[in-house]
Amino acid sequence: TKLGLGHRAFEMEHDPTLTIGEASARRDFTVNAIYRDPLTDEILDPWNGRGDLRKRILRHVSSHFVEDPLRVLRGMQFVARFDLDPAPETIEVCRGMTPEGLASERLFGEWAKLLTQGVKISKGLNFLRNVGWVRYYPELERLIGCEQDPEWHPEGDVWNHTLCCLDAFARERDERGRNAVEDLVVGLAVLCHDFGKPACTAFDPRRGRIRSLGHDEAGVEPTLSFLRRLTNEERLLKEVPPLVRLHMRPFAMWKDRSSDGAIRRLAAKVVRIDRLIRVAAADDAGRPPFPSEPEPLRWLAEQAERLRVADSAPKPIVQGRDLIALGMKPGVEFGRILKAAYEAQLDGKFSDLKGGIEYVQGT
Repeated sequence: TKLGLGHRAFEMEHDPTLTIGEASARRDFTVNAIYRDPLTDEILDPWNGRGDLRKRILRHVSSHFVEDPLRVLRGMQFVARFDLDPAPETIEVCRGMTPEGLASERLFGEWAKLLTQGVKISKGLNFLRNVGWVRYYPELERLIGCEQDPEWHPEGDVWNHTLCCLDAFARERDERGRNAVEDLVVGLAVLCHDFGKPACTAFDPRRGRIRSLGHDEAGVEPTLSFLRRLTNEERLLKEVPPLVRLHMRPFAMWKDRSSDGAIRRLAAKVVRIDRLIRVAAADDAGRPPFPSEPEPLRWLAEQAERLRVADSAPKPIVQGRDLIALGMKPGVEFGRILKAAYEAQLDGKFSDLKGGIEYVQGT
């Protein structure tokens, strides 16, 4: 019996005489209230979950559904993972529910399933919008109705573009084989990559078109705001924002045929260039009916592999212990020398410790 707000405010009373039908009324969705007797193999389906499954419908079981607000986000990731359509009455029930101060880690668990397991992520986010819960995520809500230049973005506003990008990400994710750790970082970056557009979008009368200048840099702060409400995991807070800030860089680098030093510097900023390429590929594929342009990203991937920075940032060759071995003492100058040596390494001025020491001794 629910006594108050949150997920723990329940009183438990056990009744071994309850029927399966009565007990299953506490389940969330009909497709989750199907039972098999392990002794007889009999299927018990008191809420016609199999019928809903055949029709690809997500329907709540009973009035008890409202007792756990997390079920709204479960609905979000369920429709995305199993390509289901929510029943109108379930949408209506969810509209009357609120998060009730649920713990962020429980909310984040549902978002992680959406991004790492959803096959139609767009359906999950549209479910969130249709039940009114997008208002609890203002960074997402602001994407709705944010216009884009129709010639460059025939798919519509930034919300629709983001949904198209996420579905493209899901297809690529499943083609390459799922990796929950990597997919979560990349999926969050794809979700957040245009968070800066609402603050930057304006009509340029000189060019006669809508532009969003600087939206890549402007997207960092709302990305951090969104993530901090969901998780305190330092790795994600550190690794996702650079992918948002630099999501347009791969195509610019291909156009400029950037130097090896520039590619090494990019790797140092984003940790893994292969992640950034995935984000850029999803962004590029999120403009239907335009076809994707694989050549620029293929070029960057080949350069990163050649330079051995595709899946890791270049590690400093010259370190503090090397300077101490040269007789230097730690201090302010110590850090300046190490920074200068790393910059020279990124520029390709040396590639081993011997060369690094010679560079330090010559400065």
